Amino acid sequence: MNRPMVEADKLQYSYPDGTAALSGVSFHIAPGESVALVGENGAGKSTLLQHFTGCLFPSGGLLKVAGLLVDRKNLPAVRRAVGMVFQNPDDQLFMPTVFEDVAFGLLNLGVPEAEADAKVLDALKTVGAAHLSGRPPYRLSQGEKRAAAIAGVLAMAPEILVMDEPSSNLDPLSRRRLIALLKTFGHTKIIATHDLDLALELCERTIVIHKGSLTADGPTAEIFRNDALLGKSSLERPPSMRSCQPAAPRAVDPDGTSC
Repeated sequence: MNRPMVEADKLQYSYPDGTAALSGVSFHIAPGESVALVGENGAGKSTLLQHFTGCLFPSGGLLKVAGLLVDRKNLPAVRRAVGMVFQNPDDQLFMPTVFEDVAFGLLNLGVPEAEADAKVLDALKTVGAAHLSGRPPYRLSQGEKRAAAIAGVLAMAPEILVMDEPSSNLDPLSRRRLIALLKTFGHTKIIATHDLDLALELCERTIVIHKGSLTADGPTAEIFRNDALLGKSSLERPPSMRSCQPAAPRAVDPDGTSC
């Protein structure tokens, strides 16, 4: 039996001011699973994501990623196993050109230049952005920036792809292209999102976080049909699952005109 790619056991975290952000969260994620992480603003989603990359360490309980305990000793290996795509791609793109941005992590690890160049081109082709290689990131659209940021992560060949609000600030066409792209990836994917329709398309499983606690974990469609659960977690059904209500008939005057 394959080991879980992510194991959280009674994971707890409190910020330095004493604010409890995670309260005993437990779950396992299997290799190749696509899991949505949903909850209202302030629920603890971003705090949990930061644990996957070792930006934060548990105050209590434990977290394993790719079989590695997330602690300072294992931090380099954990960060090689996990690729994080931030909500704002401008937080990831800082080099003069897209090509240099995608190559940055590889060269920083000491990958030979010729090998790094091949990996960069492959990653850019995968996301359909090879034509952007010589462009400065600040001259890209939001959709193009997102593709470049994803390419930078893919070039590092992570086992786990973690994404924070991947569809934010995208126009409808760019969002559709992103969903189509993510469907082609075989990585274990963890996607924190308020876009529940995106979660419904990409993730067979959803974890709901509310006030730092795990309130639901199961098939995405079942969770999104549970109005009572969603309401308690300050969520609502995604637009695609809402029943259309027939329009109320308009009043008609005696002369036959509507009003």
